[in-house]
Amino acid sequence: MHIPQNILDALNEWLTPTFDNETQVAVKELMTTSPKELEDSFYKNLEFGTGGMRGVMGVGNNRINKYTLGKNTQGLSNYMHSVFPGEALKVVIAYDCRHNSQTLAKVVADVFSANGIQVYLFSDLRPTPELSFALKYLGCQCGIVLTASHNPPEYNGYKVYWQDGGQIVPPQDGEIIQAIEKLNYNEINFAADEKLIQYIDTEIDEAFVKSSVENASFNTAQEAKDNLNIVFTSLHGTSIMSVPATLEKAGYKNVNIVPEQAKPDGNFPTVKSPNPEEPEALTMALALADKLNADIVVGTDPDCDRLGVAVRNNEGKMILLNGNQTMILMTAFLLEQWKKAGKINGKQFVGSTIVSTPMIMELATAYGVECKVGLTGFKWIAKMIKDFPELQFIGGGEESFGFMVGDAVRDKDAVAATLLICEVAAQAKAKGTSVYNTLLQYYVDFGFYKEHLVSLTKKGKEGLAEINQMMVSLRENPLKEINGQRVVMVEDYKSSIAKNLFTGEEETMDIPKSDVLIYYTEDGSKICARPSGTEPKIKFYISVKTELDSVANFTKVEETLNEKIKNIITAMQLS
Repeated sequence: MHIPQNILDALNEWLTPTFDNETQVAVKELMTTSPKELEDSFYKNLEFGTGGMRGVMGVGNNRINKYTLGKNTQGLSNYMHSVFPGEALKVVIAYDCRHNSQTLAKVVADVFSANGIQVYLFSDLRPTPELSFALKYLGCQCGIVLTASHNPPEYNGYKVYWQDGGQIVPPQDGEIIQAIEKLNYNEINFAADEKLIQYIDTEIDEAFVKSSVENASFNTAQEAKDNLNIVFTSLHGTSIMSVPATLEKAGYKNVNIVPEQAKPDGNFPTVKSPNPEEPEALTMALALADKLNADIVVGTDPDCDRLGVAVRNNEGKMILLNGNQTMILMTAFLLEQWKKAGKINGKQFVGSTIVSTPMIMELATAYGVECKVGLTGFKWIAKMIKDFPELQFIGGGEESFGFMVGDAVRDKDAVAATLLICEVAAQAKAKGTSVYNTLLQYYVDFGFYKEHLVSLTKKGKEGLAEINQMMVSLRENPLKEINGQRVVMVEDYKSSIAKNLFTGEEETMDIPKSDVLIYYTEDGSKICARPSGTEPKIKFYISVKTELDSVANFTKVEETLNEKIKNIITAMQLS
């Protein structure tokens, strides 16, 4: 078998005494038994994407292990010493329910402490949003969470947060990567200074829950809370540590937890994927909801930053809302509450992303607040808060089931968002309506927008090449027509150019570069192509719209939009 030189160089390094015996044995075994896996494990270094570094666990520089995370942490330690000279450095570390998360978190703590940095390490698994909260609460310069969100069980990951509580963004991420790439593996200092590692738990938990209740409660009557029947599932993840306590403190007593999924477990034994974006993940919760005649189902992903919501339609059937719908419901509710309180004066904003529903802009305009739109990933919404300190942040969301209420947590936060959607549901029920009918009325008031995601998985080195080629083709041979509708505008976020295909005019977009293309057609449809930053996928986000004259006509008009989406998928050969 021919092994490329770059892989040979990496293999030779990983077989030196810098790496422990167990690692060297595992590398040799790959060399003799799994040539394809060997190539995938060593052909490149794991990189930071939109959600940090995420990858399969195993040996090699393209895998999550003590050495790749150790090297990250050593580089980050060096970087912190250079940007905070003379300061007492502090980091906080959290981890989720995944295999090896606790062990890897201690490795990361060891390296920070070996570099003279005070470490606050959670004594047990915690939700990712609590890490963001704890960072600011403890006055740290940096925070790390070991998580791979809703990826399959063989994955883990490493997300870096900075002083403001948000994830790192350019140019800082590039500077940190440079600091990491300067290092050799033999420069990692694993010799922990245990005096600098402090375990944290109850004090932070209580402060986090208190903050969540304060941020996401809006004068809902106790009777309305008592009358709301909630089913909640943590999908074997970390939310079990915070969501039930938050709902209880907020006054919601009728909370039914799916017992089979309550225990944290990195194998996620009851689901194919612990992703609340996928209807199958909530099968058990929906069954319990029907048994108990519940009003609402909420399920969170393993690190508790995303939430899936199901509510009853007008036929009494539980239906799963998509991320755009929950974002609209929660944003509209927040805007209405702020308006009632007389707090909107033109100095507020809501946040969204380029692949999320354009309906959010209609809402913002109607309430007289600004809507800021950034790249995919909640780090960009967190950055908006930092970049515009003169404006108040009300809330923000993205299509991939993430939402953030206020700025106590600078990342998507399923703890506060779960409480918020329960507030929406409780108040709607108390008024004799429902979450479902509230959404339909928004479609009448602001325009009926419907979105659909097509996600194509392409694994390994070949898959990455195929995804890259698809983006090259879309750029070099841009579509002029989609489903019989002429393309009016193409936005290329890699070149930062928006081109009007009718006039030929080009405009420079003031937004960081990213490998994203968006097509806009004559009839208001929007199609976005984007390779995932953390998974071996290319995603196509489709948004179509029309007018809805009355709630009574919803089903008929929805069928028209569904047909349009289906035709776009066929026209672009995405099925």
